[in-house]
Amino acid sequence: MEKNEIKPITAQEPKINYRGIKAMPYVIGNETFEKLGTIGTSTNLLVYLTTVFNMKSITATTLINVFNGTTNLATLLGAFLCDTYFGRYKTLGFASVASFLGMLALTFTAGIAKLHPPHCETEEPGGCHGPTPWQLAFLLGGLGFLVVGAGGIRPCNLAFGADQFNPNTESGKRGISSFFNWYYFTFTFAMMVSLTIIVYVQSDVSWAWGLAIPTFLMFLSCALFFIGSRVYVKLKPEGSPFLSILRVIVATVKKKKLNLPEQPWLSLFNHIPPGSINTELPYTDQFRFVDKAAIRTPEDQLNADGSAANPWRLCSMQQVEQVKCLMRVIPIWVSASIYYVALVQQQTYVVFQALQFDRRLGNTGFKIPAASYTVFTMLGLTIWIPVYDRIIVPALRRFTGKEGGITVLQKMGVGMVIAIVTMLVSAIVEERRRTLALTMPVGVEPRRGAISSLSGMWLVPQLTLIGLSEAFTVVAQVEFYYKQVPENMRSIGGSLFFVGSAVSSYFSGFLVSIVHKTTSGAATGDWLPEDLNKGRLDYFYYLVTAMEVLNFGYFIMCAKWYRYKGSVSNVQEVDMEKMPSEKSTV
Repeated sequence: MEKNEIKPITAQEPKINYRGIKAMPYVIGNETFEKLGTIGTSTNLLVYLTTVFNMKSITATTLINVFNGTTNLATLLGAFLCDTYFGRYKTLGFASVASFLGMLALTFTAGIAKLHPPHCETEEPGGCHGPTPWQLAFLLGGLGFLVVGAGGIRPCNLAFGADQFNPNTESGKRGISSFFNWYYFTFTFAMMVSLTIIVYVQSDVSWAWGLAIPTFLMFLSCALFFIGSRVYVKLKPEGSPFLSILRVIVATVKKKKLNLPEQPWLSLFNHIPPGSINTELPYTDQFRFVDKAAIRTPEDQLNADGSAANPWRLCSMQQVEQVKCLMRVIPIWVSASIYYVALVQQQTYVVFQALQFDRRLGNTGFKIPAASYTVFTMLGLTIWIPVYDRIIVPALRRFTGKEGGITVLQKMGVGMVIAIVTMLVSAIVEERRRTLALTMPVGVEPRRGAISSLSGMWLVPQLTLIGLSEAFTVVAQVEFYYKQVPENMRSIGGSLFFVGSAVSSYFSGFLVSIVHKTTSGAATGDWLPEDLNKGRLDYFYYLVTAMEVLNFGYFIMCAKWYRYKGSVSNVQEVDMEKMPSEKSTV
């Protein structure tokens, strides 16, 4: 076996009847309808809060950022409960029902007059009655159910689909790869349908019908999921890896005064428990202080099976290396969280921008719904992925010799550069929109201000660019978290993606509030008022651009330092070359 190859831990595994393809109609059907339901509800939520609940733009944006942040943060708790107590099947079932109840509550707020404020007749901003406390409480209750649902579905659905295939066979590996492709396809399909058909019904037909349709789709998702119950592979929870992480930390603290051994890969305690699903990791020389948790002293006793009698005092080298994997991922995760700030702006303030663009489609008189413009993000993502996968990757592979053409971190870096360009283009387009709105308006948007004569299609370049950015960075992140954490931490890896989005949403809300308060008394005036023509949204976009440039520099430093999971340290390689008899045992 080669030195850099990760050796699977041999253990007797219980026989599992993998159904693979037979389970896919239920799993993919559940995925598709669930995404159509949740995305169809949340996509236009910003417009719903400002038009039906008469909220101010700043209030609605802050609420959406907090809602998105809490939704993504809940995935960490969902991953913990899934791995420790309930397993993926039960967690997904409970979460799906919670999502359905949340959507049903939101549908009631639109369909029942007493559950939302009276329609605002005035066109002046600030002249409308807001929601009463109990109306707001009912709304927040519905959003709360959606948080519970997303907290269970998001960290588990991808892993649950992959569970249906045998990862140790070639057909199983191909099935998992195929499932990932279908997963992203259903996500894109759901986004496009939601941003066109469902948003049109919500904006131009009826909010009650527009929310009832995704609620019904979520009901179909629940039905399909439970119908397939007899077919699914339902893996039992193996206990949360959080406990193992905590034991390594405690053992490290207890042994902080010990000296590190000269050849830790030979002398550290390295008991491997039977039945472990993790692949065996080679020793790495990063974060060496954590190695102390695996130093065996005379006080450390062993059980008959070779395991540590006190796991809070003595951990194995494998446990230490698993923690190191997670520690190496964190700096990359921080950079990815800041990257998301650019994406958030293309999902929030772009909608407000669109309201004050000329949204007429040619000479037809048809107005494109403000929230539907973000469909171009999905189009950019949808068109680019197959082109990249089928044409560009094979060409790159011939030059680099890498399976994916370039590494995952290089893909993430390319996406970050595109995000910087996106924010620059956004600022330039906004400056032009504002100028024409002040000099050549074509109408007035109720409760906002003059509508620019600049066509809303000028939003297409920035939205397409951010779609390309997602195709690189977001897809690479999902792959990075899935492959770079140990197998028993993959629910945590899945939740890291969403927790990063949560941090970004909270930070974006905080940034918007700070900029709004700081610039209100400045000479330039408030950058982010209700009427964008009276503000300087372009300045805000330039601020985000500068922040993304600094973040890219930080990412480059982290990427150069990063060591991929399973790679052997240079010191260990040199030592192994000197000991050919031990080389074959790695």
